[in-house]
Amino acid sequence: MYSLLVGIDVSKDFFATAGIDSEGKESFSRTCSMDSNGFDDFLKTIRSHGGDLSKVVIAMESTGCYHINLFSFLTCQGVRTMVVNPLLIANYAKLSLRKTKTDKKDAMTIARFLLDHHKEISRLSISQDIQDLRDLSRERESLSHLVSATKVEIKRVLRTTFPEMETIGDMYTGVMLRLIQEYPSALNRPHSHQFA
Repeated sequence: MYSLLVGIDVSKDFFATAGIDSEGKESFSRTCSMDSNGFDDFLKTIRSHGGDLSKVVIAMESTGCYHINLFSFLTCQGVRTMVVNPLLIANYAKLSLRKTKTDKKDAMTIARFLLDHHKEISRLSISQDIQDLRDLSRERESLSHLVSATKVEIKRVLRTTFPEMETIGDMYTGVMLRLIQEYPSALNRPHSHQFA
């Protein structure tokens, strides 16, 4: 059983934190800077309130790229840290009677969500490694589409400027691409004796 459950609301320059014990009683609430000094201060805070780091569990929402450094820092320190889908937190927050929204209250909402759902959340949370691989895979696919579209456009332009180019060889070899760079238009095409 965890002795300290911590919710973190991450923003670009700061992160708000709230800690509760296993009974739901508030242990601390503070804001830290999103840098190494802030990370160290936060680690001291959870050590002073939770003792053994193996008894501490932390949850934060996935925030694009902003949470990654803090997540990596905490996992390297051996703290059980989970990244949670923001929709789960938003739906949980709707059940609360409090409608005011601040970073500190958001952090407390995440901590309370963690208290109520820490068993389920360990299955639902996405490990950062898997999330990074998914992001890289999406980026690779996007770049592949961009490369394909660029090749189609190069072929279209070359058919106008160098119609005989396709008969010479593969247009995407290093030699052909250097030739295109050197002679970018039909007006600059070399005479046949220059190839000799």
